[in-house]
Amino acid sequence: MSSAPVLVVIGAGPRGTGVIERIAANAAELYGERPLDIHLVDPYPPGGGRIWRQDQSPLLRMNSMAEDVTMFTDDTVQLDGPVSPGPALHTWAEDVREGRAVIDATPAVLEEIHGLGAQDFPSRRLQSAYLRWVYEQALAALPPAITVHEHTGVALRVSGPRDGRQHVLIQGRAEPLVADLVVLTVGHLDAEPDAEQAELAAFAARHGLVHLPPDFTADTDLTALPGGAPVLVRGFGLAFIDLMALLTEGRGGRHENGVYIPSGREPVLYVGSRRGVPYHSKIGYPWQGERPPLPQHFGPAQVEEILNRPGPVDFRRDLWPLITKELGHAHYHRLFTAHPERTAVDRGDFEEKYAVADPGSPELAALVASAVPDPADRLDLDALDHPLDGVRHASYDALQDGLRAYITADLDRRHDPRHSHDLAVFLGLLSVYGQLIPVGDTGERWHGFFSYLASGPPGFRLRQLLALSRAGVVRFLGAGMTVESDEEQGVFRARSVTVPGASTEARALVEARLPDASLRRTRSALVSGLYEDGAAGTGAGLLSVDPADGRILDRDGRAHPRRFALGPHTTARAAGAFTRPRTGGPAFRQNDATARAALAFLRDLSCRDRLTA
Repeated sequence: MSSAPVLVVIGAGPRGTGVIERIAANAAELYGERPLDIHLVDPYPPGGGRIWRQDQSPLLRMNSMAEDVTMFTDDTVQLDGPVSPGPALHTWAEDVREGRAVIDATPAVLEEIHGLGAQDFPSRRLQSAYLRWVYEQALAALPPAITVHEHTGVALRVSGPRDGRQHVLIQGRAEPLVADLVVLTVGHLDAEPDAEQAELAAFAARHGLVHLPPDFTADTDLTALPGGAPVLVRGFGLAFIDLMALLTEGRGGRHENGVYIPSGREPVLYVGSRRGVPYHSKIGYPWQGERPPLPQHFGPAQVEEILNRPGPVDFRRDLWPLITKELGHAHYHRLFTAHPERTAVDRGDFEEKYAVADPGSPELAALVASAVPDPADRLDLDALDHPLDGVRHASYDALQDGLRAYITADLDRRHDPRHSHDLAVFLGLLSVYGQLIPVGDTGERWHGFFSYLASGPPGFRLRQLLALSRAGVVRFLGAGMTVESDEEQGVFRARSVTVPGASTEARALVEARLPDASLRRTRSALVSGLYEDGAAGTGAGLLSVDPADGRILDRDGRAHPRRFALGPHTTARAAGAFTRPRTGGPAFRQNDATARAALAFLRDLSCRDRLTA
């Protein structure tokens, strides 16, 4: 009798957990009671993986409310497999409190669970406990003949012929795992420095300076940044928010009634970026009433038509106009349905004319101007994306006042349901992200825009930022930030276009952003090895996969029958491995497609083995 087929899943974080959950959901239909060995490989514990591991500072929080986080499918997810509902994070916390869900967690995490509300922003340690519970539920849902074996280690290489078994080499293990099929769900990857980062690191070494390259903030050694010293920080997204918390509260400071009480051990953070402003605050109110019908102007039909055009897809030319129209549709649908007193024409007439107007045309602009009298109620994506364009200040001191006013206004608006069309645009962004998956590599512009507008920090973090600014612990540098290496003075020097002619110097520079782990620079021997073996990559350095089921493509466009990949290093990257309930969950759809393809392949393989045994 032949042995059971073997599936190796490399990466045990939320994406790998999601694949196992989908295998459990689809096994009865596609695999029956056949035996299967699943080997799960990761140096970090299953469920949370590296990013969401239990062992990190309690100061590091999610940027989503507890009620907006789920790992389970619902009827809004377009999938061929069965829907397997389960609790969102806040409901799960209630189940733990009531004894309906049993977990093994630290006293600190249990204490947080008992105080968690639906609209609280949980710690990442708490999310780790939720992900671990989801993983354990997925294991429990597997048929008895499917067994999961956990391997703590780093997968180094996948080798083997297209039509034969694959070999997975694991660091510290003498013999490779022999697999019939391999799924990579390795998540975010470390990267080698690019030319600029290498030059900055060499300059820092020559002059005894501190240079912290792009990294995951939880993994960065911040002890090299002395208290009281100026530190240049390039990057104003979520990595900066984490850095800010660890270097202030993490060093003994505290926030009291909107005032920051320093410990004296904080450095002074001089922060700037391309935009010069932080990501927009997460919206601080729930959705109520009618949702905009999505997709409307950017759906499967439009994407298919674009993909069928001759030549490569250009994001700005081919996709962006329809995306702007889709987001405008969500925005104005909400304005007309929830705030009709701020519109000046009949809704049906507006929608009819909006549907036929060309994106970005004078006719569309005139239609919006006639229908929405107040310019503040109109959607201006360019102004949202570049709020400091054309803004100039005579001094850095003047910039501090101006940027504090900007952040305060953003906080007020994002927590005011009178601007609920902003939340409708957020739903539109989620819809667009899902529709873009078949396109593949859309470049960084879209992902940066999405994160800036839809995946910003909780409001309380921006209020803390304001307090730190008033306390002089954070200083704003402005937009178009550049960093120079001053060999004569032996310092880093930062400039921005917002304060012409001015500069700030420091002996420390932190790059507050995630590593650019493209195929060209990834430190993952596993992923770079796939590329060396013939896997296709894009111009942006992403691993090319079939958008239908995640099979890795070679340079001739052929799908590998035994290798799959999901996650941010692939052309089918989704907005996140978990999602807000009832928003379609593109990652869940991908997990389902990959799990079903894997089960069907392994089932057929098992049948062939029995016939030849």
